[in-house]
Amino acid sequence: MKKALVKTNFNFPGQKSVYHGKVRDVYDINDDVLVMVATDRISAFDVILPEGIPYKGQMLNQIAAKFLDATADICPNWKLGTPDPMVTVGLRCEGFPVEMIVRGYLCGSAWRAYKSGVREICGVRLPEGMRENQRFPEPIITPTTKAEIGEHDQDISKEEILAKGLVSKEDYEILEKYTMALFKRGTEIAEKRGLILVDTKYEFGKRDGKIYLIDEIHTPDSSRYFYLEGYEERFAKGEPQKQLSKEFVREWLMDNGFQGKPGQKVPEMTPAIVEGISDRYIELYEHITGEAFAKGETDDLLSRIEKNVTEYLRNR
Repeated sequence: MKKALVKTNFNFPGQKSVYHGKVRDVYDINDDVLVMVATDRISAFDVILPEGIPYKGQMLNQIAAKFLDATADICPNWKLGTPDPMVTVGLRCEGFPVEMIVRGYLCGSAWRAYKSGVREICGVRLPEGMRENQRFPEPIITPTTKAEIGEHDQDISKEEILAKGLVSKEDYEILEKYTMALFKRGTEIAEKRGLILVDTKYEFGKRDGKIYLIDEIHTPDSSRYFYLEGYEERFAKGEPQKQLSKEFVREWLMDNGFQGKPGQKVPEMTPAIVEGISDRYIELYEHITGEAFAKGETDDLLSRIEKNVTEYLRNR
């Protein structure tokens, strides 16, 4: 079995601090740039699972890099370079305390709320008579607050964001404009790959008064995709859609009695389970990018990353 990178503790030139997130480890270099290492950790229901998934970090990092490059004409983004398959180096920005979630279809948590009778999500009124996985007349933005580690993101409306002063009116209008334009581009790219971009999230930050797109974009961890072929037939019959997202991991956990609730135990992740999840991520990568996945060397990931990043930082 290939090795997975689940923990890093580098000391890069000019390093000020390190932040260990659920999946990414972020190193602050001179309060100017960030080195973001996409580890092979995997989380679900806001819980980091006990086993890493080989190649997951590389796949997510490379998908995000491709989409950042493919949308750079829409809005500035934080990416400066990818010195290693698992690393993106970019500008340090002051992140906005909200995530911009955009939905093109009624599914997931929005569908669960709708099914229970809710007709307004994050201040957005939803039409009556909708069905699961139905396309909205127009994509909708349903923001959430940025949660602390171990806490859940909370739905919030545009009106609440402005009333609480989390984002200024001027900045929020720019975030909305960027969000819709990015989603439109992502939808067009997905369609060329035989996919539907169902919903996704974007994070933005500010640097020297300018707004940047930050973090990952259009990855299967931050987005949900349906297969385009057969969508209409499945929808007409009320059948589940064929999905391309991390949902299969959540489903495996739920089938084994785990939803992140107190007292619940993560089911055993055998080598076969881990390898199966890795294979599914490779499938996701190849569908989303339209390219064959080239597996990076996993024998000594820490040394490889340290060497590549150190050289990059010294030469920039």
